[in-house]
Amino acid sequence: QVQLVESGGGLAQPGGSLRLSCSASGFIFSIYPMAWFRQAPGKEREFVARIRWSGGSTYYTDSVRGRFTISRDNAKNTLDLQMNNLKPEDTALYYCAKGASDSASTRIWEYNVWGQGTQVTVSS
Repeated sequence: QVQLVESGGGLAQPGGSLRLSCSASGFIFSIYPMAWFRQAPGKEREFVARIRWSGGSTYYTDSVRGRFTISRDNAKNTLDLQMNNLKPEDTALYYCAKGASDSASTRIWEYNVWGQGTQVTVSS
């Protein structure tokens, strides 16, 4: 069974940090690009960060570049998102997603497996 399970969400103060993790199973994790998306209340799901299968190439949406770092451990089948200098506008449900092909980039339809999401709330 192909599955993605996120963890690590919670409440953080502005300027604080959180680390999200995603555990993958049921497919060959090491050959697919992976990504993080997020969805705030009343808004559409949006791309956050993507990492290629090797981990050597990453891409971020402008609003998180320099604050968030995406990484993966192909030996452990895990995907992480280190979030620093958090802002209230980062509050959202964060999803881990598996790319449908090697060319998967920033668009939702390029990803064919999704986790259930983990809530991140940034508030003082």
